[in-house]
Amino acid sequence: MFENSASRRSSIKNDVLSGLTVALALVPEAVAFALIAGVEPLVGLYAAFMVGLITAVAGGRPGMISGATGALAVVMVALVADHGVQYLFATVVLMGLLQMAAGALRIARFIRLVPHPVMLGFVNGLAIVIFLAQLGQFGEPGQAGWATGTFLEGSILDVAWLAADQLTIMLGLVAVTMAIIKFLPMLTTAIPSSLVAIVVVSLAVFGMQIDTKVVGDVASIAGGLPSFSIPSVPFTLETLGIILPYAIILAAIGLIESLLTLRLIDEITETRGNGNRECFGQGLANTATGMFGGMGGCAMIGQSMINVNSGGRGRLSGITGALALLVFILFASSLIEQIPIAALIGVMFIVVIGTFEWSSFRIIRRVPKQDAFVLITVSAVTVFTDLAIAVIVGVIISALVFAWNHAKQVTVEKRENRYGSHYYTVHGPLFFGSTASFAENFTPADDNVDVIIDFADSRVADHSGIEAIDALAMRYKKNNRTLHLIHLSPECKKLLKKAGDMVEVNVVEDPNYFVAIESADWDAETPSKA
Repeated sequence: MFENSASRRSSIKNDVLSGLTVALALVPEAVAFALIAGVEPLVGLYAAFMVGLITAVAGGRPGMISGATGALAVVMVALVADHGVQYLFATVVLMGLLQMAAGALRIARFIRLVPHPVMLGFVNGLAIVIFLAQLGQFGEPGQAGWATGTFLEGSILDVAWLAADQLTIMLGLVAVTMAIIKFLPMLTTAIPSSLVAIVVVSLAVFGMQIDTKVVGDVASIAGGLPSFSIPSVPFTLETLGIILPYAIILAAIGLIESLLTLRLIDEITETRGNGNRECFGQGLANTATGMFGGMGGCAMIGQSMINVNSGGRGRLSGITGALALLVFILFASSLIEQIPIAALIGVMFIVVIGTFEWSSFRIIRRVPKQDAFVLITVSAVTVFTDLAIAVIVGVIISALVFAWNHAKQVTVEKRENRYGSHYYTVHGPLFFGSTASFAENFTPADDNVDVIIDFADSRVADHSGIEAIDALAMRYKKNNRTLHLIHLSPECKKLLKKAGDMVEVNVVEDPNYFVAIESADWDAETPSKA
């Protein structure tokens, strides 16, 4: 009992501390993504708070962090620019309703159709996106390009470091942050190393009066409680025509990123989340967020990795992160705004290193070429377009490769049995990709009067397969041959039954599958037994 109590206290401590770490990392991300979408920083912060809180409570993956994301922000830009922020809120509400419907329809099971190379490409692509997003933070506030400049006058180290420019300072602070995160766990794991790194670097910058970019230089995070408000848009079919396409795209991107992140966290923690519940939780969160002036969101792979690596495995970690973010907005904005951007960049760089599948470089020459192509393609499309397109492209390429490879596996053996019947044995699946190869193996005009086709080692998978059988039956019928189809699988018989008049049933003879006559029996007995 004492062990369980101690374990529970340790779990609560880990969840609370990792939640605080996540909240600190959420601030610059939420602000940056809000600016990308063309809305006020508080719109992103409110989304990070509400989506994070509701998904932590109602979602299907404890320990996974959700909030405003770049994958959604880039889609929102055109909508906000053309129609304004109120249309964005209406779109987020509709997006949430679509996601809840997806949860009710249990579409999460379709995520299993995503092949492993696509999953690797997704992880690598997002790691690159997270890395590239940090590079923009190295510029001076309000200016493009890399930072330059020196310490403030009066700095303790002003003389010694007079020649040091702002970029060098930031890189040094990033390196210190990463070193603390890397090596502190060798000494103790009582406190998340990411949280320690942020605190230590912040105190060092403040105590030594180092002039470097801080959160407050990006945007002010001060604000009040989010207030309920129905989006101020006309409730007309014209409005629906505007927001529906965006809502569908955002819902798809949000669910794909959330479900793939869920799978990743499942593998890391060796536990299993509930995909359908996560769909519903994401939808509920976005519907509520749209009503409270937030830009919507989904699972965040970077913050989720921070949380899990810091020991946060329960729902309390996500709840703590969301509530801490709200506290920052309401009461501690002036304090949080003094955190160096470099410290948060260092945390995210560690996330990038931990997220990227470095084993990809090792295995890329060992896996089939088509899998390597899918991995690289998905990574590239994720970086240059968006996640939904990348995953769809990866799945389509994988499906086409699969179909092509299996189309080549169908073979047909032909022989003549002792009763003068031509006996064909089909090997491999009969589906849309293999029907042409299947049909080429039969010669109705040259075959004997009685023909047997054995499907014991084959399966008819789709309508194209049925049509191929139907066309073959018609060819034999025109040549006055008697055709027997034996050992059809239950799935094939079901398809044939559904096909009805599409198949020439008068030439299809199928013995009971479960007590099917073996090919040897057909050699020993006359074909009329069929």
